[in-house]
Amino acid sequence: MNRVRPALLAALLGLALPFAAAAAGQRALVGGLLLDGSGGPPLPSSVILIDDDRITAIGQVGTLAVPATAEVVSTAGLTVLPGLWDLGVRLARLGHGDPQYWDDTYLPLAERVVMPAAAHQLLLAGVTSVRDIGAPLEATLAVRERIRAQRIPGPTLYGCGPALGKDVPPSAHADRWGVSDLAAARQKAQELVRAGVDCIVVAGAADFSGAELAAIAQVARDGGVRWFAEVHHDADIAPALGAGATGLIGFGTDLAPALPEAATLALGERAARGDPVPWTTGLSALTNYEWLLTNPTPLDDPRWRDGLPAIVADDIRGSLGHLAELRAYETPALRRLVVGARLRSARAAGARLLVGSDAGLPAHLAVRATWQEIELLVLEAGLAPGEAIRAATLDAAMLLGVEHDSGSITPGKYADIIAVRGDVLRHIERLQDVELVLRHGLRYR
Repeated sequence: MNRVRPALLAALLGLALPFAAAAAGQRALVGGLLLDGSGGPPLPSSVILIDDDRITAIGQVGTLAVPATAEVVSTAGLTVLPGLWDLGVRLARLGHGDPQYWDDTYLPLAERVVMPAAAHQLLLAGVTSVRDIGAPLEATLAVRERIRAQRIPGPTLYGCGPALGKDVPPSAHADRWGVSDLAAARQKAQELVRAGVDCIVVAGAADFSGAELAAIAQVARDGGVRWFAEVHHDADIAPALGAGATGLIGFGTDLAPALPEAATLALGERAARGDPVPWTTGLSALTNYEWLLTNPTPLDDPRWRDGLPAIVADDIRGSLGHLAELRAYETPALRRLVVGARLRSARAAGARLLVGSDAGLPAHLAVRATWQEIELLVLEAGLAPGEAIRAATLDAAMLLGVEHDSGSITPGKYADIIAVRGDVLRHIERLQDVELVLRHGLRYR
């Protein structure tokens, strides 16, 4: 494995990604098959009118006039849909095979090099909004503001900062905060809220006392932010939902094909109240790893090197040279056997599966992770392609309370729009063939 020399690390701190976007203005996207994100029927020969960062009108060729002053962008032969959401990315990681070495070497570069590169790669892959679920606090907030100010390219970022956990080792870095007792639970949640995070993540709820979870939940409510529970084991589900977690992140490492009774009851109670639990499983990280064991060719796709200094990209690629030796995925072959059954068990209990890929875990590259998670929901969980697309667009925006601005192609909303080659309702994997990316009206691809 390559080792990046300290002198080169210092030099990398001065790097910045070029801002590469075509200016906003009046645009008309003309001719494509439109999937608006609501789950309704597709609209052929569509026309979408955009003025600066907002959508102004939607119609069809021959019925909606295109202003003479608008730039016409042909989408003929393409499927047009809202920019994708990924509710579970790890911008401070780029798929390196040795997480501890990565943290030791690269987390000091998270704000200046790593997170901007990951954000840029996700955007070019058609992901226009993300929730980051574990990164150093200062880096998260800084990158979020740089994207908002259009100083660097990237998806709209909703940052949780470091996750709060009980099992944080002494060698952990600033992307995880340990909670020792009730006072620490309250104090660290308050620190996150005061800093301005968009959400809080609690990892391993079963390890917390009821009082500690209640304290975090109260701080979140008082601060007007949502809190989510990262599942390490099935035992985490019921206490997290009992304490009022907005939703769940991750699927844990348990091997039972069905969820335990306590978990299904907790999920069912929420569903019965008309408030199904949103759950982003990140299982595509596992299935991707299993696929790469037999076909590692995607690791040579040059797109995941975009925005990265060659020495960093080479370090990542070198760490993945012997995939079978990676220790990041616990009992991957056994877990892979029960993925579909466990997902269907969660759906049957009332969970609402959304898209959160865990992009950044070992071998799970940002340019591939989101479409792979959507594909997994279709192939393993049984969602129809239209349902999966809605899970990656409008339903995701609703989870974070921004559906009035994002998540569907609707007049008045931001022009977060992508176009892909092929019919994604028949072949969901065509989401990887992105031809056009607009975020807030700016064109990046």
